[in-house]
Amino acid sequence: MRVLFWSYGPRGDTEPLVALAVRARELGAEVRMCAPPDYVERLAEVDVPLVQVGQSVLEGASELGRPAGPELAIEAIATQFEKVPAAADGCDAVVACGLLTGAAAVRSIAEKLGIPYFFAVPSPVILPSPAQRDMYNEGSDRLFGGALNSHRAAIGLPPVTHLFDFSCTDRPLVAADPVLAPLQPDLDAVQTGAWIVPDSRPLSVELEAFLGSGAPPVYVGFGSAPAPADVAKVAVEAIRAQGRRVVLSRGYADLALPDNGDDCIAVDEVNQQVLFGRVGAVVHHGGVGTTHVATRAGVPQVVVPQIADQPYFAGKVAELGIGVAHDGSTPTVDSLSSALATALAPETLARATAVAGTIRADGATVAAELLFDAVRTR
Repeated sequence: MRVLFWSYGPRGDTEPLVALAVRARELGAEVRMCAPPDYVERLAEVDVPLVQVGQSVLEGASELGRPAGPELAIEAIATQFEKVPAAADGCDAVVACGLLTGAAAVRSIAEKLGIPYFFAVPSPVILPSPAQRDMYNEGSDRLFGGALNSHRAAIGLPPVTHLFDFSCTDRPLVAADPVLAPLQPDLDAVQTGAWIVPDSRPLSVELEAFLGSGAPPVYVGFGSAPAPADVAKVAVEAIRAQGRRVVLSRGYADLALPDNGDDCIAVDEVNQQVLFGRVGAVVHHGGVGTTHVATRAGVPQVVVPQIADQPYFAGKVAELGIGVAHDGSTPTVDSLSSALATALAPETLARATAVAGTIRADGATVAAELLFDAVRTR
């Protein structure tokens, strides 16, 4: 069995597909992935063959969460029709996640090749309610319907409408844990649990030495999301006010420490699954991946949401009692220090430890088996 995975979006869209590809390969599938050049190193780490499609996502990260203009949509569609057919040829299934304009093209290519197509979302929060779907379909048809159908006609396919439904399918796969992101009763989707690659990479010698030289520090990072101005300086001051040391993740925003104090260390890409088990709290943006890893690690969280579904995850962390939802996207020293005081309280740690045991670890396995069953049935 051969499976093509396709993603065009930030790491929160791509990482679940990486996990599913790895698990599908472990179960015997031959896998490959179409993705932008941002993920060359990540896919090489897990030995998943990459077909580079599209321009860098991170270079346009400031535009994440904003609707694409028609020119970008038309370009994205044309790129998929040019690059994806060769990658999909000979595959038994296609799984897509990310930009809907690209996904609509990928589904069209799968249709032409007679390949089953599946669409995945990293959390159900981004799915519209049934009452909203007409609006989403109308907007999609207006934005890129003409461009898509022009390419479909060129390969002998009939025109399609309701392009949100077409891209997303009527029962998308939801790669999120039901404790953190339960499906709303009116959503028709298949929730499997989170798709996370087990990470066994060691921490650097420098970071190990820092962790071992004192009490558990507080981690601060905003991943591939934009970060508030001066957030590194604010965070360091707030964490110091709580008597804690700092691990600062540079991330896409290239955050930098405000001084050379020996109570702080800055890191680049790091094994969060290991690191989060060794810190006292995690201050982050509320990305779906970071929230899942932190919750599974049983570490208290302070979520400072920036875009997209991050406000939802901030609220869910607070609702579960495993951390604090910061009020607003731009913290001050006082507001962040106050949030940390709550997150670092013993009762928050106790609750975070308890909830960690309820987070499923088999989501990628469940999804891979569903995929295999669907192909076999066909």
